[in-house]
Amino acid sequence: MTTDNIRTYDVIVIGAGPVGENVADRTVAAGLSTVIVESELAGGECSYWACDPSKALLRPVIARADALNIPGIDPAVKNPLDTEAVLAHRDRVASQWKDDGQVQWIKSVGIDLLRGHGRLAGEREVTVRTPEGETLRLRARHAVAVCTGSRAALPLLPGIEGLRPWTSREATSARQAPGRLVIVGGGVVGVEMATAWQHLGSRVTLLVRENGLLPRLEPFAGELVAESLREAGADVRFGSSLADARRVGDEVLITLSDGEEITADEILFATGRAPRTEDIGLDTVGLRPGDWLTADDSLIVTAVPGNWLYAVGDVNRRALFTHQGKYQARVAGAVIAARARGEQLDTGRWAPHSSTADVEAVPGVVFTDPEVASVGLTAEEAERTGRAVEVIDYELGHVGGAHLYRTDYKGRARILVDRDREVVVGATFVGPGVSELLYSATVAITGEVPVERLWHAVPAFPTISEVWLRLLETRRGI
Repeated sequence: MTTDNIRTYDVIVIGAGPVGENVADRTVAAGLSTVIVESELAGGECSYWACDPSKALLRPVIARADALNIPGIDPAVKNPLDTEAVLAHRDRVASQWKDDGQVQWIKSVGIDLLRGHGRLAGEREVTVRTPEGETLRLRARHAVAVCTGSRAALPLLPGIEGLRPWTSREATSARQAPGRLVIVGGGVVGVEMATAWQHLGSRVTLLVRENGLLPRLEPFAGELVAESLREAGADVRFGSSLADARRVGDEVLITLSDGEEITADEILFATGRAPRTEDIGLDTVGLRPGDWLTADDSLIVTAVPGNWLYAVGDVNRRALFTHQGKYQARVAGAVIAARARGEQLDTGRWAPHSSTADVEAVPGVVFTDPEVASVGLTAEEAERTGRAVEVIDYELGHVGGAHLYRTDYKGRARILVDRDREVVVGATFVGPGVSELLYSATVAITGEVPVERLWHAVPAFPTISEVWLRLLETRRGI
């Protein structure tokens, strides 16, 4: 609807990534007119520069590693990967960086899409600068949802612009494998891209300031991933940081803090994320541009009066995972719809209007070889927060199904049991194929299933899910 050159909708969503699309889908399904504003590609970071293309690069690596350890497989798998074919597959997964399919879906469910840069312009108002240079004004009857996500955070290194550094975007969309690739950072992006490009023909050097990989997870996860990367030929260096870097022609000359010099063709900074809020008009509603947006369990930005502004997905820094953002979007959609109907919100622990999973049971997978799957607390987090837990470990390679997966299966499982409540509060699995164990762990934690009840959840034999039985037996000393 247009009035006095202002288009009015029930809901305005800024950002057409998976999070924004899910918010809009839920509000439209509830009968609310909704528009999405997008400055890049509909489908967002995940579809074109993160989840989908990165896993397209990694899946051939993991499949080949599995095949190499199964008797009777064609010896051809011992040959290096066909990098050109892998990149072509990646391009297909990323839809050739065209969003026609996403646009078609958006329109098919009744959502309006506006191309352009959206900015808040006061209470319930948004301006959109279109690619043609036109400025459109939008007004929301009920809600504005900021779903702009996050971007790679670059370090404060003098002259970094001249380096033309890779971020996660360049690492997942590169047209060829660099001969020498230096990666700075040992978190998820760093280890996944080290895994992919080392197997696709690059000589990878991984520089990690900490003394291990994946510092937010259980230490054994980083140890097993580091061992695998080194076996693949990557140079993994701990306690190593950059002092200087400069690009000379087609090469990057890097000086480490200890004075050593390294030459690379490309340098990837995998040093964290920052919110994409620097130019979305936060100042017009009393917030500081460039900040993360703090939201409550209903995804409402309570610092802004009136309960009309929502921050959903990465932008609120609650849990920087696409699946958590989509979960939040479902909650936000339910909240917006309920408030629009004048209903009293049910904000109980398991209510559809409360995103409790952002705190209690956040699942995540690192798609390296071996895979790392985790949910809930780590032992260090439990100790830091004063939780009395029992730590139970088991070698995954001792499970019958593991030997069918790989003849030399290496892996480890850990669960944390709350001593007072007798429920699982954390789980970490490291090994080939463990991502498929994660949902069962998430259900156990979220549902607060008593450990004694878990004895009656029988795992199929022979599968690696039998590790649940072995963990429970280990706890009982069987």
